[in-house]
Amino acid sequence: MSADLHGHAVVADTHNDLLMSVVERPPHRWAEFFRERWLPQLQEGGVNIQVLPVFVDDQFRPEVALRRTLRMIEAAHALAEGNPDHVRLCLDGDDIDAALAEDRIALVLALESAPGVDADVELFRTLHRLGVRVASIAHWGRTPLADGSGEDATGSRLTAAGVEALRELERLGVVFDISHLGASCVAHVLELATRPLLASHSGVRALCDHHRNLTDDQIRGVAATGGVVCVNFVPHFLSADPEQQTIERIVDHIEYVIDLVGIDHVGIGPDFLREVIADVVPPCCDSDATGVPLDASLPGLDGPAELPYLTAMLLKRGLPEDHIRAVLGGNVHRLFRAELGRGR
Repeated sequence: MSADLHGHAVVADTHNDLLMSVVERPPHRWAEFFRERWLPQLQEGGVNIQVLPVFVDDQFRPEVALRRTLRMIEAAHALAEGNPDHVRLCLDGDDIDAALAEDRIALVLALESAPGVDADVELFRTLHRLGVRVASIAHWGRTPLADGSGEDATGSRLTAAGVEALRELERLGVVFDISHLGASCVAHVLELATRPLLASHSGVRALCDHHRNLTDDQIRGVAATGGVVCVNFVPHFLSADPEQQTIERIVDHIEYVIDLVGIDHVGIGPDFLREVIADVVPPCCDSDATGVPLDASLPGLDGPAELPYLTAMLLKRGLPEDHIRAVLGGNVHRLFRAELGRGR
């Protein structure tokens, strides 16, 4: 029963850093490597819509951040062009619907913190021309646009350039992503936003008190814009207790959002990192300086191929089938159909 439900649902993963893995290969291998390594996992997991964040690691910032950004965007175009029977890089909701009708995976390009832009907000127009349709403006630390959640103690708001960036992204029809944004910056965005917001990979602060997670007020704020909160699967953002770092705990976070703001405002943003980190971080080095083992994974759900297990757990928990379809991707699909590439 769960396999049928999963197979007929639109499954939207709003955060998979697979581009970091792809771009480490020589350019002539990008499309082939995606086809060999990632496409089978996405297909086995029933993924229909895959958001591809462009994340620029610390060693490339700030000097070569823009070049790295452009190289990752080129990799996304190359893997799409090299696998035309299986995926399509989508610029708007019509493209997504066409991809789904053709049984292809709809790929959506996103910027994670946009270090290649810095305060040059006009570059968002350039990146929009290259296909970017989702964007955030901070990661763990400080950028010229805003502070990330690791800087919550500053109590800062968006910079003047950050305010301009929000307005420009809304004008372009690029969905604004608040995941990683600092608490006071989220509050500032909620004051200014005129279009639905996305939290592409965030958990519930009430269930796990980590700065990467969202408070009840923040979740209510995203919902009030018509947006969607997509639950992160990183174990340490689900619970500080290793015994609670399970698939069941993901469902706890999902149900919490549903109970707080309703079924229309929750999705999934797994952030499967184990395989990506194994690909890009040398064995000699730490995977992250944040104090959180980001390469940890959940038993039974450590990659996109295992997403059907989440559907089985949602059914076991007693969620109605229409709610499960909304969680798996129906809500994100609705948001993207309405907002993606719909400029003003």
